[in-house]
Amino acid sequence: MTALAPVRPGEATPGHATPVATFAGFPDLTAFILRRNWLRLALWVVILVAMVAMVFESQRVAFPTQESRDAYAAVANTPAVAALTGLPYGAGTLGGILNIKIWMTLAVAIAFASIFLVTRNGRAEEEAGRTELLRAGAVGHHAYSLANQLVVGGLSIAVGLLIGLTCIGLGLPAEGSLAMGASIAGVGLAFLGIAAVAGQLTSTSRAANSLASIVLGAAYLVRAVADVQAEGDTPSPLSWASPIGWAQNMRSFGENTWWPLLLLVGLGVGGCLVAAAIESRRDVGAGVLPDRPGPARASRSLGTTLGLAVRLQRGPMIGWLAGGLLGGAFYGGVANAMSDLPASGSPMAEVFAAGADTMLDGLLGLLVMVAAMVAAGYAVQAATAVRLEEASGRLEPQIAGAVSRTTWALAHYLLAAVWGVVILAGSGLVFGIAFAATSSDPEQVGIIFAASLAYIPTLFVLTGVAVLLTGWLPRATVLIAWIVFGASAVIAIFGPLFSLSEEAIAATPFAATPRVPGVEFEPLPLVVLSVIALALWILGLLRFRARDLTQA
Repeated sequence: MTALAPVRPGEATPGHATPVATFAGFPDLTAFILRRNWLRLALWVVILVAMVAMVFESQRVAFPTQESRDAYAAVANTPAVAALTGLPYGAGTLGGILNIKIWMTLAVAIAFASIFLVTRNGRAEEEAGRTELLRAGAVGHHAYSLANQLVVGGLSIAVGLLIGLTCIGLGLPAEGSLAMGASIAGVGLAFLGIAAVAGQLTSTSRAANSLASIVLGAAYLVRAVADVQAEGDTPSPLSWASPIGWAQNMRSFGENTWWPLLLLVGLGVGGCLVAAAIESRRDVGAGVLPDRPGPARASRSLGTTLGLAVRLQRGPMIGWLAGGLLGGAFYGGVANAMSDLPASGSPMAEVFAAGADTMLDGLLGLLVMVAAMVAAGYAVQAATAVRLEEASGRLEPQIAGAVSRTTWALAHYLLAAVWGVVILAGSGLVFGIAFAATSSDPEQVGIIFAASLAYIPTLFVLTGVAVLLTGWLPRATVLIAWIVFGASAVIAIFGPLFSLSEEAIAATPFAATPRVPGVEFEPLPLVVLSVIALALWILGLLRFRARDLTQA
């Protein structure tokens, strides 16, 4: 019989960590997460902060006088603008216009950044089994989660601070600039807490991202309904039911109200504390919410590669389609009013016109291209999912049977391209209907719909970039594919403001497509883009079939 050694005061009993041991290894784990994610973190910071400077410069040249800003304020004070971008308070100032144009985009982007990064370094690592390996060593039970939350929270704070300093450097009022940065940081911190809880409730990274994204979508929708119900620029009480509404009610470059920041920080900290309490009580790899049992027998579609791909992608498919339709309706509703805003001869007027006979035709061509970017964004996201399936190790079991590697990949890529075309067609049709209703010209429905379909080769090219990268540079696929997409979009829209040559701008996938109805349609660029897309697909698939599978 073996005697048990007595436990000394302050010493942990087997299976029960002391408070100090609970966070053992925290500094090393923080450095580890930073090392693994430094490039992603840097890109988020650079892109979000650069967007502020870029949009401010574009609005400064578009609205050089107070008269032009007042005209924009009149257009911005509409339900459509309020629903998409928030209440148009202070719309007659450069700071207020900056809020209208970029604040909601930045808020949603930093929320997604927090969700994806928390899940990637949290639930995804646990799902892959690496968290259990880390905890097998001298690592505290909550050390890794705390390190993850600290890094992601630091991203939100850094983005908010740099946005505030950038606005100050651009000549905007200091208090409004700092309030804008703090409101963006607050949204990131709030959804850090929401994502931390989602990671504890679910058992897979896909489910964690979906749950947190649903909360974000609901927060955006509640905020949109509240803003539509607002009286002028006075917020509706319903806006306090949404974290995005809390941040918006800080009203940067307006009243600069700071106390809603406490609600955002409180939600973030509270969410992390709830996540820690749940983590203390559940098994590694398990989630609080039980896995929903499926039917006793799978449908015939799940027995096919394409059917399984649709099942895995149905959430993003529905979300991107909804975004495309809403965007099309918005662009069609405000196109007429927006065409009168840019000052004649200004750089922004040149961007809008882009060689068109009238400002309205040029603007329609630009907005059709922007709507096409939403469809292309889905295609890139769905195409890079092939690499994510491979990196997670889920690909190998799927092709262990009678399904060839090429057939499996082609099914996913075709789904990305075909559904991207569905989003493109849907947004173009809604755009045309909305614009025809405001302009009393039914012929515009067919014109804008056809102009949207002209971007199908562009969509295939950007999907082909992901195909090529998956075959030849698998580890860098996701990063480079999104860089190519982002650079193509920015150059196509703002290339003239950067003094880029017409040849350099036209070499990008979006700008290569004729901006109908602004310019005369030419089929040759679409033929060239189609040939490039076909070459990218073939080269990528051939290499993917021949190389070894590579996990993360």
